[in-house]
Amino acid sequence: MAGNVLEFTDGNFQAEVLGSDKPVMVDFWAEWCGPCKMMLPTITKVADSYAGRVKVGKLNTDDSQQTAAKFGITAIPTVILFKGGQEVSRMVGLKQERDFAAALDSLTK
Repeated sequence: MAGNVLEFTDGNFQAEVLGSDKPVMVDFWAEWCGPCKMMLPTITKVADSYAGRVKVGKLNTDDSQQTAAKFGITAIPTVILFKGGQEVSRMVGLKQERDFAAALDSLTK
């Protein structure tokens, strides 16, 4: 991944996401998913805007099937927001920056 966008995997999900002291936004995606690729600039912009306040990262559902299954990912892109190790919000499908900003702003106040 690039810049402020982290890469989450089956191996680091527990520590990086569920064990994080900051809210975490996870984009569940796959290389073959067109809408996922379309959303990458938005995810990058959100990661840059919330750097230091929120962890933002992507989890490739093909490479990390165990975590994707654990959270019942049946359609991608799916973005899940976590706070204190718990899922607090889920958005499925192509979303805009304002959608993520509204959800993140409610978590960081």
